Amino acid sequence: MSEIVSLELPGESLRSAQEVASRTHRRVEDVLVEWIDKAAAEVPVESLSDESILSLCDMQMTDADQETLSRLLSRNRENRLSELERRQLGDLMTVYRRGLVRKAQAWKEAVARGLKASLS
Repeated sequence: MSEIVSLELPGESLRSAQEVASRTHRRVEDVLVEWIDKAAAEVPVESLSDESILSLCDMQMTDADQETLSRLLSRNRENRLSELERRQLGDLMTVYRRGLVRKAQAWKEAVARGLKASLS
């Protein structure tokens, strides 16, 4: 179900959305909806329950993704990646980096809440 919402956007945010829309041949509205969807999917760590925080602290890539990442990194060192593999490696590295950041945020919050002992 969709609803129409009016927003007043800062000029810089609107310019960024317009640039992306122009480059990707999409409507500005579609770019903004995509950005909002992505932001909504990543609930701030501070808003999560203790159980969710602890779960994030223990988060790891799946074995299959880890194996694929290792294989692609190895092939990349040998300069043997196809274009498809290059995109796949980029996607996996993005997932990996986001996961690390999210895990670090969870650890910080867990320590602040007294759920985990400080590592230092």
